Amino acid sequence: MVTLTETDVVPKTDRVADETKSGSPCLSDVVVIIPALNEEASLPLVLEALPPVGMVIVVDNGSHDRTSEVARLGGARVFREDQRGYGKACLRGLDELRRMVAETEIPAPSVVAFVDADFSDHPNLLPLLVEPIHLGETDFVLGSRLLGEREAGAMPPQSVYGNRFACWLMRILFGHRYTDLGPFRAIDYAKLEQLGMADENFGWTVEMQLKALQAGLRITEIPVPYRCRVGTSKISGTVSGTIKAGYKILYTIAKYGLFRRVALARSATPNRADV
Repeated sequence: MVTLTETDVVPKTDRVADETKSGSPCLSDVVVIIPALNEEASLPLVLEALPPVGMVIVVDNGSHDRTSEVARLGGARVFREDQRGYGKACLRGLDELRRMVAETEIPAPSVVAFVDADFSDHPNLLPLLVEPIHLGETDFVLGSRLLGEREAGAMPPQSVYGNRFACWLMRILFGHRYTDLGPFRAIDYAKLEQLGMADENFGWTVEMQLKALQAGLRITEIPVPYRCRVGTSKISGTVSGTIKAGYKILYTIAKYGLFRRVALARSATPNRADV
Protein backbone atom coordinates (compact mmCIF):
# COMPACT_ATOMS: atom_id res chain seq x y z
CA MET A 1 0.00 0.00 0.00
CA VAL A 2 1.18 3.54 -0.67
CA THR A 3 0.67 6.64 1.43
CA LEU A 4 -0.92 9.85 0.22
CA THR A 5 1.38 12.78 -0.42
CA GLU A 6 0.66 16.13 -2.04
CA THR A 7 2.23 14.98 -5.32
CA ASP A 8 0.16 11.79 -5.35
CA VAL A 9 -3.14 13.62 -5.71
CA VAL A 10 -3.39 13.97 -9.47
CA PRO A 11 -5.89 16.45 -10.98
CA LYS A 12 -8.83 14.57 -12.47
CA THR A 13 -8.12 15.60 -16.06
CA ASP A 14 -4.51 14.42 -15.80
CA ARG A 15 -5.57 11.29 -13.95
CA VAL A 16 -8.04 10.25 -16.65
CA ALA A 17 -5.40 10.83 -19.31
CA ASP A 18 -2.87 8.75 -17.37
CA GLU A 19 -5.39 5.95 -16.93
CA THR A 20 -6.10 5.94 -20.65
CA LYS A 21 -2.40 5.66 -21.44
CA SER A 22 -1.52 3.05 -18.85
CA GLY A 23 -4.71 0.99 -18.97
CA SER A 24 -4.73 0.78 -15.16
CA PRO A 25 -6.64 3.15 -12.89
CA CYS A 26 -4.85 5.57 -10.60
CA LEU A 27 -6.28 5.33 -7.09
CA SER A 28 -3.77 7.53 -5.31
CA ASP A 29 -6.54 9.90 -4.19
CA VAL A 30 -8.57 7.08 -2.62
CA VAL A 31 -8.61 6.15 1.08
CA VAL A 32 -9.97 2.74 2.04
CA ILE A 33 -11.44 2.20 5.51
CA ILE A 34 -11.69 -1.37 6.81
CA PRO A 35 -13.44 -2.08 10.13
CA ALA A 36 -12.08 -5.32 11.57
CA LEU A 37 -12.84 -7.57 14.53
CA ASN A 38 -10.78 -10.74 15.02
CA GLU A 39 -9.91 -11.02 11.34
CA GLU A 40 -6.25 -12.06 11.46
CA ALA A 41 -6.87 -14.90 8.98
CA SER A 42 -8.81 -12.94 6.37
CA LEU A 43 -7.40 -9.42 6.61
CA PRO A 44 -4.07 -10.24 4.89
CA LEU A 45 -6.06 -11.58 1.92
CA VAL A 46 -8.07 -8.36 1.74
CA LEU A 47 -4.97 -6.15 1.89
CA GLU A 48 -3.16 -8.24 -0.71
CA ALA A 49 -6.14 -8.09 -3.09
CA LEU A 50 -6.59 -4.32 -2.84
CA PRO A 51 -5.02 -2.37 -5.71
CA PRO A 52 -2.57 0.36 -4.67
CA VAL A 53 -4.45 3.27 -3.09
CA GLY A 54 -3.54 6.45 -1.27
CA MET A 55 -4.02 4.98 2.18
CA VAL A 56 -5.63 2.02 3.88
CA ILE A 57 -7.03 2.60 7.36
CA VAL A 58 -7.83 -0.48 9.43
CA VAL A 59 -9.85 0.10 12.58
CA ASP A 60 -9.40 -2.75 15.03
CA ASN A 61 -12.74 -2.92 16.83
CA GLY A 62 -11.43 -4.61 19.98
CA SER A 63 -9.87 -7.77 18.56
CA HIS A 64 -8.35 -10.47 20.74
CA ASP A 65 -6.15 -11.87 17.98
CA ARG A 66 -3.38 -10.49 15.73
CA THR A 67 -5.67 -8.32 13.59
CA SER A 68 -3.73 -5.11 14.30
CA GLU A 69 -0.39 -6.79 13.72
CA VAL A 70 -1.28 -8.31 10.35
CA ALA A 71 -2.83 -5.00 9.29
CA ARG A 72 0.43 -3.15 9.97
CA LEU A 73 2.41 -5.85 8.20
CA GLY A 74 0.08 -5.36 5.23
CA GLY A 75 0.91 -1.67 5.03
CA ALA A 76 -2.24 -0.24 6.62
CA ARG A 77 -2.53 2.57 9.14
CA VAL A 78 -4.06 0.96 12.21
CA PHE A 79 -6.25 2.52 14.89
CA ARG A 80 -8.01 0.77 17.72
CA GLU A 81 -11.62 1.38 18.73
CA ASP A 82 -12.53 -0.75 21.73
CA GLN A 83 -16.18 0.27 21.80
CA ARG A 84 -17.79 -2.43 19.70
CA GLY A 85 -19.94 -1.59 16.70
CA TYR A 86 -19.51 -1.67 12.92
CA GLY A 87 -20.56 1.96 12.64
CA LYS A 88 -18.37 2.93 15.58
CA ALA A 89 -15.33 1.50 13.81
CA CYS A 90 -16.20 3.30 10.57
CA LEU A 91 -16.71 6.56 12.44
CA ARG A 92 -13.34 6.17 14.14
CA GLY A 93 -11.71 5.64 10.75
CA LEU A 94 -13.33 8.83 9.43
CA ASP A 95 -12.32 10.73 12.57
CA GLU A 96 -8.69 9.70 12.11
CA LEU A 97 -8.79 10.58 8.42
CA ARG A 98 -10.29 13.97 9.26
CA ARG A 99 -7.56 14.54 11.85
CA MET A 100 -4.76 13.65 9.43
CA VAL A 101 -6.19 16.00 6.82
CA ALA A 102 -6.63 18.83 9.35
CA GLU A 103 -3.05 18.41 10.56
CA THR A 104 -1.87 18.45 6.91
CA GLU A 105 -0.35 15.01 7.42
CA ILE A 106 -2.08 14.06 4.17
CA PRO A 107 -4.19 15.96 1.62
CA ALA A 108 -7.91 15.35 1.59
CA PRO A 109 -8.77 12.34 -0.57
CA SER A 110 -11.23 12.57 -3.43
CA VAL A 111 -12.90 9.25 -2.63
CA VAL A 112 -13.38 7.13 0.48
CA ALA A 113 -14.17 3.45 0.06
CA PHE A 114 -15.34 0.90 2.59
CA VAL A 115 -14.65 -2.82 2.43
CA ASP A 116 -15.19 -5.61 4.93
CA ALA A 117 -12.24 -7.40 6.52
CA ASP A 118 -13.62 -10.93 6.11
CA PHE A 119 -12.69 -11.33 2.41
CA SER A 120 -16.30 -11.85 1.35
CA ASP A 121 -16.01 -8.79 -0.92
CA HIS A 122 -13.65 -8.70 -3.90
CA PRO A 123 -11.29 -5.79 -3.11
CA ASN A 124 -9.59 -6.10 -6.50
CA LEU A 125 -12.79 -4.68 -8.03
CA LEU A 126 -12.38 -1.36 -6.22
CA PRO A 127 -11.54 0.47 -9.49
CA LEU A 128 -15.02 -0.38 -10.80
CA LEU A 129 -16.58 1.46 -7.86
CA VAL A 130 -14.23 4.43 -7.98
CA GLU A 131 -14.19 5.07 -11.73
CA PRO A 132 -17.70 6.60 -12.04
CA ILE A 133 -16.83 9.03 -9.23
CA HIS A 134 -13.51 9.94 -10.85
CA LEU A 135 -15.31 10.59 -14.13
CA GLY A 136 -17.77 12.91 -12.41
CA GLU A 137 -20.72 10.71 -13.31
CA THR A 138 -21.89 9.97 -9.77
CA ASP A 139 -21.19 10.72 -6.11
CA PHE A 140 -21.88 7.39 -4.41
CA VAL A 141 -21.33 3.88 -5.79
CA LEU A 142 -22.77 0.87 -4.02
CA GLY A 143 -21.58 -2.64 -4.80
CA SER A 144 -24.74 -4.76 -4.99
CA ARG A 145 -24.34 -8.38 -3.99
CA LEU A 146 -27.92 -9.16 -5.00
CA LEU A 147 -27.28 -7.95 -8.55
CA GLY A 148 -24.00 -9.88 -8.74
CA GLU A 149 -23.07 -13.53 -8.55
CA ARG A 150 -23.05 -14.99 -5.05
CA GLU A 151 -21.12 -18.06 -4.01
CA ALA A 152 -23.38 -20.74 -2.57
CA GLY A 153 -23.88 -20.04 1.14
CA ALA A 154 -22.26 -16.60 1.02
CA MET A 155 -25.52 -14.91 2.02
CA PRO A 156 -27.90 -17.01 4.14
CA PRO A 157 -31.61 -16.76 3.30
CA GLN A 158 -32.32 -14.36 6.17
CA SER A 159 -29.72 -11.95 4.78
CA VAL A 160 -31.09 -12.10 1.24
CA TYR A 161 -34.71 -11.61 2.25
CA GLY A 162 -33.81 -9.06 4.91
CA ASN A 163 -31.92 -6.95 2.38
CA ARG A 164 -34.74 -7.20 -0.15
CA PHE A 165 -37.33 -6.21 2.43
CA ALA A 166 -35.27 -3.24 3.63
CA CYS A 167 -34.78 -2.06 0.05
CA TRP A 168 -38.49 -2.46 -0.69
CA LEU A 169 -39.31 -0.40 2.39
CA MET A 170 -36.89 2.34 1.33
CA ARG A 171 -38.50 2.39 -2.10
CA ILE A 172 -41.95 2.83 -0.52
CA LEU A 173 -40.84 5.57 1.86
CA PHE A 174 -38.22 7.37 -0.25
CA GLY A 175 -39.04 6.49 -3.85
CA HIS A 176 -35.58 5.14 -4.68
CA ARG A 177 -34.91 1.60 -5.89
CA TYR A 178 -31.93 0.23 -3.97
CA THR A 179 -31.18 -3.47 -4.36
CA ASP A 180 -28.78 -4.08 -1.47
CA LEU A 181 -27.22 -2.72 1.72
CA GLY A 182 -23.82 -4.05 0.74
CA PRO A 183 -20.74 -2.94 2.70
CA PHE A 184 -18.49 -2.60 -0.39
CA ARG A 185 -18.98 1.02 -1.43
CA ALA A 186 -17.21 4.19 -2.51
CA ILE A 187 -18.27 7.80 -2.06
CA ASP A 188 -16.99 11.28 -2.83
CA TYR A 189 -15.19 12.34 0.35
CA ALA A 190 -16.48 15.91 0.42
CA LYS A 191 -20.04 14.65 -0.06
CA LEU A 192 -19.58 12.04 2.65
CA GLU A 193 -18.47 14.72 5.10
CA GLN A 194 -21.71 16.59 4.43
CA LEU A 195 -23.86 13.58 5.39
CA GLY A 196 -23.06 13.76 9.11
CA MET A 197 -22.83 10.01 9.62
CA ALA A 198 -23.66 9.02 13.21
CA ASP A 199 -24.86 5.41 13.53
CA GLU A 200 -22.52 3.35 15.68
CA ASN A 201 -23.59 -0.20 14.85
CA PHE A 202 -25.80 -2.16 12.48
CA GLY A 203 -27.53 0.86 10.95
CA TRP A 204 -24.38 2.36 9.42
CA THR A 205 -24.84 1.15 5.83
CA VAL A 206 -28.53 2.00 5.56
CA GLU A 207 -27.98 5.38 7.24
CA MET A 208 -25.48 6.31 4.54
CA GLN A 209 -27.89 5.26 1.80
CA LEU A 210 -30.79 7.21 3.29
CA LYS A 211 -28.73 10.33 3.97
CA ALA A 212 -27.37 10.16 0.42
CA LEU A 213 -30.96 10.30 -0.82
CA GLN A 214 -31.82 13.19 1.48
CA ALA A 215 -28.73 15.10 0.31
CA GLY A 216 -29.63 14.60 -3.34
CA LEU A 217 -26.45 12.70 -4.17
CA ARG A 218 -26.13 10.94 -7.49
CA ILE A 219 -26.25 7.25 -6.65
CA THR A 220 -25.13 4.28 -8.72
CA GLU A 221 -25.30 0.56 -7.99
CA ILE A 222 -23.09 -1.94 -9.78
CA PRO A 223 -23.18 -5.75 -9.54
CA VAL A 224 -20.35 -7.24 -7.50
CA PRO A 225 -19.61 -10.89 -6.76
CA TYR A 226 -19.76 -12.11 -3.18
CA ARG A 227 -18.12 -15.16 -1.61
CA CYS A 228 -18.26 -17.05 1.66
CA ARG A 229 -16.38 -15.13 4.29
CA VAL A 230 -13.33 -16.46 6.10
CA GLY A 231 -14.52 -17.49 9.57
CA THR A 232 -17.97 -17.05 11.12
CA SER A 233 -20.11 -13.98 10.58
CA LYS A 234 -20.75 -11.84 13.65
CA ILE A 235 -24.16 -10.86 12.28
CA SER A 236 -25.85 -13.36 9.94
CA GLY A 237 -23.90 -16.24 11.48
CA THR A 238 -25.74 -15.91 14.80
CA VAL A 239 -29.41 -15.69 15.72
CA SER A 240 -28.89 -12.76 18.08
CA GLY A 241 -26.78 -10.89 15.54
CA THR A 242 -29.41 -11.37 12.84
CA ILE A 243 -32.20 -10.12 15.11
CA LYS A 244 -30.24 -7.10 16.33
CA ALA A 245 -29.13 -6.12 12.84
CA GLY A 246 -32.60 -6.56 11.38
CA TYR A 247 -34.21 -4.49 14.12
CA LYS A 248 -31.69 -1.66 13.81
CA ILE A 249 -31.93 -1.51 10.03
CA LEU A 250 -35.72 -1.38 10.07
CA TYR A 251 -35.69 1.15 12.92
CA THR A 252 -33.30 3.40 10.98
CA ILE A 253 -35.43 3.25 7.83
CA ALA A 254 -38.58 4.00 9.83
CA LYS A 255 -36.91 6.86 11.69
CA TYR A 256 -35.70 8.66 8.58
CA GLY A 257 -38.94 7.83 6.78
CA LEU A 258 -40.92 9.47 9.59
CA PHE A 259 -38.68 12.54 9.52
CA ARG A 260 -39.23 12.79 5.78
CA ARG A 261 -43.00 12.54 6.10
CA VAL A 262 -43.05 15.19 8.84
CA ALA A 263 -40.91 17.51 6.72
CA LEU A 264 -43.16 17.00 3.70
CA ALA A 265 -46.25 17.63 5.80
CA ARG A 266 -44.79 20.85 7.18
CA SER A 267 -43.81 22.08 3.72
CA ALA A 268 -47.33 21.38 2.48
CA THR A 269 -48.95 23.29 5.38
CA PRO A 270 -49.53 27.00 4.58
CA ASN A 271 -47.71 29.46 6.76
CA ARG A 272 -50.24 31.24 9.02
CA ALA A 273 -48.77 34.58 7.98
CA ASP A 274 -49.55 33.75 4.33
CA VAL A 275 -53.17 32.81 4.97
